[in-house]
Amino acid sequence: MNDTSKIITLHGGFLLVLFALQFLLPAYHHGNLARIMVLASYAIGYNIMFGYTGLLSLGHALFFAAGMYGMGLSIQHLGFAPAPALLAGIIAGIVISAALGLMALRTGGVSFMIVTLMFAQAGYLSILYFGKWTRGDEGFVIGQAQRILWGIDLSQPGNRYFAALILFSACLMAALWLVRHPFGKTLIAIRENEDRVAMLGYNIFAHKLGAMVISATISATAGAFYGLLFGYAGASFATVQYSIFPLLWVLLGGAGTILGPFIGTLFMFYLIDLSSGITSAYMLIAGVALVLLTLFAPQGLVGVLRAKLWRWLP
Repeated sequence: MNDTSKIITLHGGFLLVLFALQFLLPAYHHGNLARIMVLASYAIGYNIMFGYTGLLSLGHALFFAAGMYGMGLSIQHLGFAPAPALLAGIIAGIVISAALGLMALRTGGVSFMIVTLMFAQAGYLSILYFGKWTRGDEGFVIGQAQRILWGIDLSQPGNRYFAALILFSACLMAALWLVRHPFGKTLIAIRENEDRVAMLGYNIFAHKLGAMVISATISATAGAFYGLLFGYAGASFATVQYSIFPLLWVLLGGAGTILGPFIGTLFMFYLIDLSSGITSAYMLIAGVALVLLTLFAPQGLVGVLRAKLWRWLP
């Protein structure tokens, strides 16, 4: 079996396992896994920019929130149906990322981190300032009647799970296709040696901008689906915390790996869930575990598997 067959078999089998878990998991874990798949889709978007292109952003919550609020506000105030509302959220992410990329990508390194953080914070403050429409910190609930997509009630656990699985599958396969495409391979080359890629005649700015827009589009799509599937849009999803989370998920699972974002999201979600049942200082437990993983598995969980066992992993 060649490497391509192994990759298709592994990722296809992984999605089949997720499909089968719909019928096997108890209600609590069933709901958790649906949430994890949406958040992992967000992490996949972040991984395109950070793991494969080498752009460390501290403002990705701006794109997640753009998708969420683009979807939610169009339902609440414009009377959109769920399908066009999802499209509105995705378009919001694309427009904001293109505008931000044209400015932020003129910087690099620490300056790029600061600029993305600054714009994300501006987005969060804008949500608070326009509280008359966004409901500020309180956020707003998207009612059950507003969450029926093509006759399917997405507030029902089974429908919500399948919608989350479809979203995650699409994001996973899109990322897999991208990194095996010449454009994706160029992004990896830019991450490894930007000067040499520029010397070969590639337009570095255009490729980075493309990576940023693709990354933001996936993240905005995840944000739009999160709001629709779980019936809530709130300013907390635009905070710095939600810019740090995808970075941690990707680092834990393995930056520059396809399955890493899901594994990292799953690991951290349940680490926080379990430790919060032990102590109110649950973030201390999570922090210690993160430090240990960083020390002993700096390539992330999937990264370690790729380095030691399966070198063909994308």
